[in-house]
This record gives sequence, C-alpha cells and structure tokens, in this order.
Amino acid sequence: MSPQAFLKLPQVVRFLLLGGLAAAINWLVRFPLSLVLPFPAAVFVAYLIGMSAGFTLYRAYVFPNSRQSMALQATLFLIVNALGAVVVMAVSLALLDHLLPAIGWRLLPEAVAHGTAIGVGAVANFFGHKYLSFRTAPDHAENLT
Repeated sequence: MSPQAFLKLPQVVRFLLLGGLAAAINWLVRFPLSLVLPFPAAVFVAYLIGMSAGFTLYRAYVFPNSRQSMALQATLFLIVNALGAVVVMAVSLALLDHLLPAIGWRLLPEAVAHGTAIGVGAVANFFGHKYLSFRTAPDHAENLT
C-alpha cells in the first residue's frame, strides 16, 4: 500500500495499525531486555523504544496535519506517553502480581500482563495524541468532533 493510499484510511484505523506496530516493537523488545533487566525496568525501557517509533509513525501517517511546532508535539507526546507509561506499568504489575495469580494463570504471565497493559495504554494514548500532542486548530465545526 502506498503512503498516499494509507493516508486515505480513517485516522483511527491508521492509529491502530501503526500503534499496533509500535506496540509490537514495545512488546517484542521486552523479551531480550528481560534477560538483563528486572521485569519493571524491561517494561519501561521497552515502552520508551516503542514510544520513539510511535512518535515518528504517528506524526507522519496518523496526525500529519497538526500545525503545532515539532517541539510542542514532542513535548506533549512525551507527557501523554509518560501518563501512558504509568498506566502500562500499573496494569502490567496489577495483572502480574494480583489478577493472574488469583485466577491461576501460569502460561507466560509476564507476556500476557505486558501485552494486555499495552492495549489499555493505547486507548488512553489515542485520545491524548488526538486532542493534545498532534491537535489541529479548530478552524471549522467538523474539526471539533
């Protein structure tokens, strides 16, 4: 698919596809990181790597019409993702330390906890990026929706 054709897809579809790619990067790099870091540190570093990929992809293909400066976009992106990192870490640890043991889940608990948490964080991040990081100035009523 050409970049022009990709940009014709609905914004939420582009966000989900590229967010899925960034999330996959995040999730996959956590495995080798866990060989040298404790689980919480590996989740955090993996999140930073996925976040870097996400900024580049979202800016170019999901929210290309933002009129904010790159510096402001990057600053707001970091703030939104810092809040998202808190969500991902809290959900990961809550699942790993509490919910999964409570239900007797033993199959790849770190992978399941982390993957689930990334999905929860993605929802929060979409709205944060749409309305903060890459927002466009509302010059018509349809931009307000």
